This record gives sequence, structure tokens and C-alpha cells, in this order.
Amino acid sequence: MTFAQFSRRESLSPGDICREMLEGHRESIKTKKEHTAVRNLELILAATLAVSNQKGFQAMSMRDLSLASGLSMGALYDYFSSTEELLEMIQATGRRLTRRVLERGIEGIDDPVARLTAAIRTHVYLSEALQAWFFFSYMEARHLGEEEKEKAKQSELYTEGVLSEIIAQGQAAGVFAPLDRHLAAAMIKAMLQDWYLKRWKYAGRRVGVDRYADFVVQMALSFCLSGGGADASGEITL
Repeated sequence: MTFAQFSRRESLSPGDICREMLEGHRESIKTKKEHTAVRNLELILAATLAVSNQKGFQAMSMRDLSLASGLSMGALYDYFSSTEELLEMIQATGRRLTRRVLERGIEGIDDPVARLTAAIRTHVYLSEALQAWFFFSYMEARHLGEEEKEKAKQSELYTEGVLSEIIAQGQAAGVFAPLDRHLAAAMIKAMLQDWYLKRWKYAGRRVGVDRYADFVVQMALSFCLSGGGADASGEITL
């Protein structure tokens, strides 16, 4: 699967994402007309990402958001009561979207090698399609309330859990070596995050998304298939 193929399969336009946000927060959003709500959420999300990139989310006021989005202060309050609530809405939508797309990407694939490959490619391509969103969500997670911060942690552990489970399936089938699957999953996750957190580095080296996905797959499979220097107990040998 290439990024172009992924893009044709998944609907990840701003409208699709904001429709997802609306579905998850219908009870708190006062605007009931879907078309109007989605259109305004698109303006709000674009303005949030733009202002946050310039001055940081914590420094952004409701007035800043009003000016950047073109919506009145009263209109903004129809969607959330504070910038803190807006941040939680963005984070919750991202978590739901990531889980659904990742699960769909590996659905029906039984072979552990093909399943791990699909999981890695799906995550890289999703973060490419929503790079600004992924970067924002990662950087702003520290400003969440304790309950939402814990949800953000669990979301990261969920992705690692998917990878760890695939590696365990491969080990049970005798395909993957008996390495520490939890550490392997954590290292793969770190490589996935590097793509959307340090895009400047790869842009400077002219590394495109398909090449990066290929490389992460190659690294992960080489390690899992060889054992990466682990002995039968999963301990690292030097």
C-alpha cells in the first residue's frame, strides 16, 4: 500500500474530520444544523492550528480565535465554553479517528508479517494526511486536565498494544524471534512519532512518506525476524 492508495481508501478531508468531531460532541454543541456546524468547525479547527503554530495554544484567547476564524465570540460559545474544552474536543476526535483507521488498516490480515507491515504503513500515512493535527495533539497534550491527560497516555499505549499483540502473534506462530515485544512496540512507536514531530529533518533530506514507511517496515521486520540480539528469554545479549 502506498500513500496514494491510502488516501483513496480513507476519507480524511477537513469536512470529514469535523463531522467526526460533531458526532462525538452533539450533546454539547448548540448548533443543530449539520451543514452549518461542520462548516464552522472547519473554520475553528483551521484557526486553532494556525494561531497555535504562531503563538502557542495556551497563549490563544477566545478573541484570538474569533478574529482568526471570522466567527463571533457568541458563535464560538455555541461549540465550546473555553479553549480548554476545545482542546479536549480536538484530542478526543483524534483518538477516535486514529483507533478506527488503524483497526480498519489491519482488519482481515492474519499473517503477522503482513499485519505488522499494514499497521506501520497505516499509522505513517494517517499522520502524513493529518500532520498538523498529530503535531498539535502531541505538543498540547501536556496542557490537558488530569483526566484527559490520562486518556492521551492510554491512546499512545493503545497503539503500542496493537503492535505488541501483532509481534506476540508472530512469536506464537514461530515467525518472530523471542524478543521483548513490549520494548519492540515502543521503539516502533517512537519511529512513527518521529515522522510527524520532525518533518523538517526528513524534508531537508528529501525523504518522502512512502520511503519513510518502507524504511520503518524494513527496520521493524528485520529486528523482529532476527531477534535483534535477544536470546530465548527475551534478554538482550551483547
